Amino acid sequence: MLNLAVIHEAIAAAIPERECLVFRDRRFTWAQITDRTRRLADVLRRHGLGCRRERGGLQGWESGQDHVALYLYNGNEYLEGMLGAYKARAVPFNVNYRYVDEELEYLFGNADARAVVYHACFAPTLARIRDKLPKVEAWLQVDDGSGEPLLDGALDYERALAEAGPAPPPGDLSPDDLYVLYTGGTTGMPKGVLWRQEDIFRAALSAGVEPDLDAIVARARQGGPRTIPSAPFMHGAAHWAAFNMWHVGGTVIVQSQVQHLDPRDIWSTVEREKATVLVIVGDAFGRPLADELRRRDYDLSSLRMLTSGGAILTAALKQEFLARLPNIRILDTLGSSESGAQASQSSTGTGKATTGDFALSADNLVLTGDLSGVVPPGSEEQGWLARRGHVPLGYYKDPEKTERTFPVIDGVRYAVPGDRAAMAPDGTLRLLGRDAVTINTGGEKVFAEEVEHALKHHPGVYDAVVVGTPSERWGQQVTAIVKLREGERPSEDELRGAAREHIAAFKLPKVFVFVDEITRSPSGKADYRWARDTALASLGPASC
Repeated sequence: MLNLAVIHEAIAAAIPERECLVFRDRRFTWAQITDRTRRLADVLRRHGLGCRRERGGLQGWESGQDHVALYLYNGNEYLEGMLGAYKARAVPFNVNYRYVDEELEYLFGNADARAVVYHACFAPTLARIRDKLPKVEAWLQVDDGSGEPLLDGALDYERALAEAGPAPPPGDLSPDDLYVLYTGGTTGMPKGVLWRQEDIFRAALSAGVEPDLDAIVARARQGGPRTIPSAPFMHGAAHWAAFNMWHVGGTVIVQSQVQHLDPRDIWSTVEREKATVLVIVGDAFGRPLADELRRRDYDLSSLRMLTSGGAILTAALKQEFLARLPNIRILDTLGSSESGAQASQSSTGTGKATTGDFALSADNLVLTGDLSGVVPPGSEEQGWLARRGHVPLGYYKDPEKTERTFPVIDGVRYAVPGDRAAMAPDGTLRLLGRDAVTINTGGEKVFAEEVEHALKHHPGVYDAVVVGTPSERWGQQVTAIVKLREGERPSEDELRGAAREHIAAFKLPKVFVFVDEITRSPSGKADYRWARDTALASLGPASC
């Protein structure tokens, strides 16, 4: 029974008094998290949420369960929200708290949200859009010290749990119950990736444990790492790390400052909690953390592993960490919402760290460029990184994208998220990059067309093309090549302000390049190669 709620309940029964989760001054045992998530499930069931249609007979892009939005910063409530929804046979989904009203309306509507668990600081935003969300029947507000009053009709999260019952979850929990992760689309619109829970467990959450409930519990009894997943739980990399550590009986620790990256807070939390594993997102997290180690000394003797996923952690930064923390191992992981964990690279102080070279995990391979078959080992032919076996069912409510991303080749179904790759003669995977016009800045996906459209809301913009250019801090920075209307001279801040009305702040261009003409194809499509070359010629070396 590889259902995420069942697994957590089974481990809790085996190690009830061990520490399960730590957040600021709150410490929760496995028994306490079990009690709280059972109560949350009861709250959701009392509002009518649950499973309406079993998986059998549904198409890959369909869901038979009710969906619960988690509009939260990191904290115990986020992970409780996931488990509580699973125990009610509802489906939690992630909400990017940086989204503006327009983006939130689309996301909640596309996901058919019937309940929202949210931090109080987001209440004013929800108040503006709630009339456009008629399907939402339950609002659970988490007190975050912001002083925002309860929305009309909303429940206080802690009071709702206190008044609910802690009955065990129903006996009909299934490996077919859904796990949903929303990710960006080629036009910037988020799309929900639907996984069976057994498949996501095997693809991304097993922590190397044998996929058998008795074996999982036996491993958990031995005890696991004390882990800080420092990135936002709204991204897969962070909550995947949390569930992986739980599945080996570990403790999840959340740093105190959750609204922005605070390197001093993270290292202080490692020191105070004797954390053994720290999970980060590439250079965007790594560089500020390394800089902090230059400024201040910390007792980090407990730390044994630094794990990075979601963005590139450059070789130079890996070497710096290994020099400052010689007892650690750096695990660089590769994967996506559509594929789970696909490959990894391990670095220690005894060898030279590299960037972009990975060892493939089971059921992962490279398909030919025309998707006609598998690239032969050692051929160095460029193709598509893919996964077979335990792959998602599809994209919610989108059969066309489902068919395109999860093709069937010679009777085998694959997940092909869009990463270009090649296999070296020694069997090492060489990641070449996302083929689409996607910019990965600090672990966030930004899609060029969406930023272009947002910029064009300013009346002074005649045309715009957006690309990613190198950045030491962010990996890539959003760079806009802009042609202004004749006689117009808006400032860069004015352009950002206009775009900010339509997209989240992290998507805004960090750099502008102004040109007299923008090159496009005869059909009117942007020439992104020209745009990137133009931007690089104008900007010169990578900036911070």
